[in-house]
Amino acid sequence: MMYRTLFAMLMVAGTVGTVGNRPVYAFGQAAPAAELPVIVTTGEGTVKLAPDRVWVTLAAESRARSARDAQRANTDAMSAVLAKLKSLGFPPDSIRTSGYDVQPEFDYVNGKQTMRGYVARNAIEVRVDDITIAGDVLEVAVSAGATSVGGLRFDLKDRAGAEREALRKAVADARVRADAAAGGAGLRVDRVIRIEEQRASPIEPRPIMMARQTMVGNQEMAAPPVAPGEIEVRSTVTMTSTIK
Repeated sequence: MMYRTLFAMLMVAGTVGTVGNRPVYAFGQAAPAAELPVIVTTGEGTVKLAPDRVWVTLAAESRARSARDAQRANTDAMSAVLAKLKSLGFPPDSIRTSGYDVQPEFDYVNGKQTMRGYVARNAIEVRVDDITIAGDVLEVAVSAGATSVGGLRFDLKDRAGAEREALRKAVADARVRADAAAGGAGLRVDRVIRIEEQRASPIEPRPIMMARQTMVGNQEMAAPPVAPGEIEVRSTVTMTSTIK
């Protein structure tokens, strides 16, 4: 009877080591199952959408003999630009200062440095939620006192939604690849055990500026319409699945 009990206990024991060539078991532990084979695939998903938002950088530069005069002139110029944007209906949260500095300027004659004066620069970034008026914003800003425009940065109002859709497509692509690879080996996917996302930066289109002549006051100025193209939002995932 004692020998039968000892044999039953050994049958449910797990291997924890060996002594010589003999396995050693710990009572109450099951022997480990064989590790299941896995397959690792990569999936990609892309969503292409027309931008519905653009950020525009506007700047004003002012020069004067003294730093104070340069700052005063720059403040007047940028205040006029901001007032014009406000009259167009831009809310306060759509405009932010992106840079401001006052620097001395020098002339170099015969190897000698001579102070010429000071230059004050103030740059703002404007969020334009209606791309169709982006060209008009550039034109109005210059007419109001901005000395340079540029830095158009296209965006999506619902970027998070586009990223989720790209991720969903990437996972679906990885699963299709896993099924194809397993089927080619005469096997099938049992279950997905890991999905890892590798975030990628969106591909933003380069703006295309097309000249258009418009009357501003008594002057004829070019108001460039902007052709935004498409934004590509991409997602890449690595999927690990067991197969059998």
